[in-house]
Amino acid sequence: MTAPHPDSLASARTPATVDVPSGTVPRAEDEVVRICRELLRIDTSNFGDGTGPGERRAAEYVMGLLHEVGLEPELFESEPGRASVVVRLEGADPTRPALVLHGHLDVVPAQAADWSVDPFAGEEIDGLLWGRGAVDMKDMDAMILAVVRQMVREGRKPARDVVVAFFADEEAGGVYGARYAVDHRPELFEGATEAISEVGGFSVEVGGRRAYLLQTAEKGIAWLRLVAEGRAGHGSQVNDDNAVTRLAEAVARIGAHHWPNTLTPTVDKLLRGVADLTGLRYDPEDPSSVAALVAALGPASRFVGATVRHTSNPTQLTAGYKANVIPGRAEAAIDARLLPGHEEEGFATLRALAGEHVRVEEIHRDIALEVPFEGDLVDAMVDSLLAEDPEATVLPYTLSGGTDNKSLARLGITGYGFAPLRLPGDLDFSGMFHGVDERVPVDSLRFGVRVLDRLLRTC
Repeated sequence: MTAPHPDSLASARTPATVDVPSGTVPRAEDEVVRICRELLRIDTSNFGDGTGPGERRAAEYVMGLLHEVGLEPELFESEPGRASVVVRLEGADPTRPALVLHGHLDVVPAQAADWSVDPFAGEEIDGLLWGRGAVDMKDMDAMILAVVRQMVREGRKPARDVVVAFFADEEAGGVYGARYAVDHRPELFEGATEAISEVGGFSVEVGGRRAYLLQTAEKGIAWLRLVAEGRAGHGSQVNDDNAVTRLAEAVARIGAHHWPNTLTPTVDKLLRGVADLTGLRYDPEDPSSVAALVAALGPASRFVGATVRHTSNPTQLTAGYKANVIPGRAEAAIDARLLPGHEEEGFATLRALAGEHVRVEEIHRDIALEVPFEGDLVDAMVDSLLAEDPEATVLPYTLSGGTDNKSLARLGITGYGFAPLRLPGDLDFSGMFHGVDERVPVDSLRFGVRVLDRLLRTC
């Protein structure tokens, strides 16, 4: 764990200025890299147990940027230090349903010893910004802030009301962020029917062409605790009621289980699109055909490969306190991600795999989402991307993880993943989510603000 960069405290209090000619309104493209860098320098690591620094400093920095252009955002806390920021922009047609444009301010922890650079220094090296959150998701936060500031300075309104939100706690399920806001401050989202946020709209190379993956679905989350109880005793004795043995068998069954392919409508449409771009055969009943199409997505295959089936990974084990003492209780954690429309079936399988002697408890569970790749907002997102990259194509995809769109769905708000980035074909973008040496090209950030600005004007 690395201490915050020395500049981070100042950045949290007072937004820096950018040098522009006198009388010139700073453009989003001028500001986005600086804003992203300064956000990266604020350590908002979320350990999931309340021990991290929280999001307050980043929220105050965001407040300063919004206040500077005359907006009146609201900062609120679910717990001390767990801060979110929301502001509403009036649209050109306020009679239309509002759009929620949201990001999260927290990041997963980073071990400095594993990185090539200080993960909280916000360094720019060879045209890329490095730091924890560069792809998840302070890049999008910076794009939102830069575009909103430019629109307000120029006196432009979005096409409809836009609720701009920066949430706490997304990396631990959103309980202290989006979920808190939805449950305790639903009036902030009054009239909103759609939302856009992270992990979509980024480019990949497929069959020699650039394709943008627009997220229209995400898997459900089931973080589970397995609990086995047995007879405690001396390690030298015969014990046929050993909690560790029962737990180990359950963990092995779940971890080794081969989930069959189950292609949801979004995944099916994506694979058909990949087949069109590559000329590869698509047979949804043939696992080898599906695997070949997934592989054709290059680095993005990590995301997509986890969406053709359920997944269940053991992640933690806890038992005992001494080598010669058989404990009476043993526990394990499982991270299961379940496909839209098949969640109960997947959960029933997990219980069966755990077995009769192992109890399954929920640590955190949240819904899967899936919406059609169609409609006015989808058309506007596609058009905004193609206006900046006319030779590309846009395909839907399912996210293997989860976003704060799950919480907004509790209010009937339909969410999409759209953080537009045109990326080099050889950049393993998806591999950097929660990975080491996160970095984003500065040209991608500038591309993103152009697309996002166009979208807000037209959607």
